Amino acid sequence: MCINKIIDVFRHPGKLVAFLGTRGYLKWMDDETYLKILYQAYIGHKLNLENPKGFNEKLQWLKLYDRQERYVELVDKYLVKDFVERKIGKEYVIPTLGIWDSVDDIDFSNLPNQFVLKCNHDSGGVIICKDKERLDISAIKNKLTRRLKMDFFFSGREWPYKSVKRKIIAEAYINDGINEDLNDYKFMCFNGVVRNSFVCTERRSGDGLKVTFFDKEWNKMPFERHYPVSNKKIDKPENYEKMIILAEVLAKDIPFVRVDFYDVNGKIYFGEMTFYPGSGFEEFTPFDWDTRMGSWLILPKKNRGC
Repeated sequence: MCINKIIDVFRHPGKLVAFLGTRGYLKWMDDETYLKILYQAYIGHKLNLENPKGFNEKLQWLKLYDRQERYVELVDKYLVKDFVERKIGKEYVIPTLGIWDSVDDIDFSNLPNQFVLKCNHDSGGVIICKDKERLDISAIKNKLTRRLKMDFFFSGREWPYKSVKRKIIAEAYINDGINEDLNDYKFMCFNGVVRNSFVCTERRSGDGLKVTFFDKEWNKMPFERHYPVSNKKIDKPENYEKMIILAEVLAKDIPFVRVDFYDVNGKIYFGEMTFYPGSGFEEFTPFDWDTRMGSWLILPKKNRGC
């Protein structure tokens, strides 16, 4: 970590808590106390778990009180493929090329020239290989070893990750042949119904990631959530309506889940399911959209079964 990031962490108590929590130093702190500290730091308001109103607030409530065992399968980037195949069909699943417990088990000679590597419990640690001849295998093994050791439960207390059996998976490389980065379309499902979606674009641009929200009719929504919106025109994907239908099938009987798809040359591919986008710590601008989106989410009865 560079010196500027270290300084930033110590200037912001919430970031310091997150920094220590991610590394397992706050295992002794109960989930509710930990989440209250982070929520106050990142959102700027006290966390009301007795009568939550906002979207981010309700995500914290769901972490604590909606603990269904099946969520462990759904956050596992390998096991969720079987769920998707059962629910909507194998044709939407990106093919798996291999799965291993350790970096030393990976047989790179059996992988194609282009592929993707990632850990099944990870977020943001994807390795994209576009030319195996130029692959730095030693660096990749070091990165994957670090990612395998990371425990994503401790950073945001997203409880399903506690029980994921960590693996390394290789997948087919999906590309439209034109763009360096694929747009991923993320559908926000409230009590099984898509109410809006957002698109991540310009990941590799000099200005950084852009996140642009659209309503169900593909009208641009007038707010930001942590990341700036794109100033570029984003066309409605070819299979937009079909992806909505598929997302709602996968989201059935779940209070809230985000379902991600790619739309590549007329073909839909499933990405992942996310129960707590941004871990519920990404602020809205203007803030009232936090409450508006929160009103769409009807909380279930408390269930702390897992």
